[in-house]
Amino acid sequence: MDDLTDPTRVFRKLARNNALANWRLYQACARLRPGELEAARTSFFPSILKTLNHILVVDWFYVDALEGGRLGPKAWEDEEPLHDLPGLAEAQAAVDRRLLDFCDRLTAGDLARIVAVHRGDRVQHDRCDDILSHLFQHQTHHRGQVHAMLAGTSVKPPQLDEFIVGDDAEARRDAMAALGWSEAELMR
Repeated sequence: MDDLTDPTRVFRKLARNNALANWRLYQACARLRPGELEAARTSFFPSILKTLNHILVVDWFYVDALEGGRLGPKAWEDEEPLHDLPGLAEAQAAVDRRLLDFCDRLTAGDLARIVAVHRGDRVQHDRCDDILSHLFQHQTHHRGQVHAMLAGTSVKPPQLDEFIVGDDAEARRDAMAALGWSEAELMR
């Protein structure tokens, strides 16, 4: 199957976009002044720290389900498992790599495979492609909230939407170098 007909290609690209955007967002957060990460803000979650933790635990939840695990609600038993940015960044990068590896292994047939999502009192059954689409939407939604909260800090919010098309190669050079990726890998 070539890139023109490969239905898994979009998920490989979205997984890379996710990792690149998270890397850039964490780079911006690393420049925050003391107290800004934890400061009360107006958003769905009341601080940048709480929002980053939410992204992480929901990623743990869904990536585990996609991998066939049974973590379920244990993923968010502690809604704020990490209280320092370096630890959060490391944990987010690790789950981003798991998601990327998962998407790199996808076959066209895998997309319709039913994923069991353990929710404690019930097991949700949905298609793999629908779970992936939901997960990428969730990540984008909450990264957008962190982006908006950064506007009220000493740090300029980073550009987060330049990772999919080839023409944006120059704009993503920093993230690509930091992650050790090539343009050829990103565009496959």
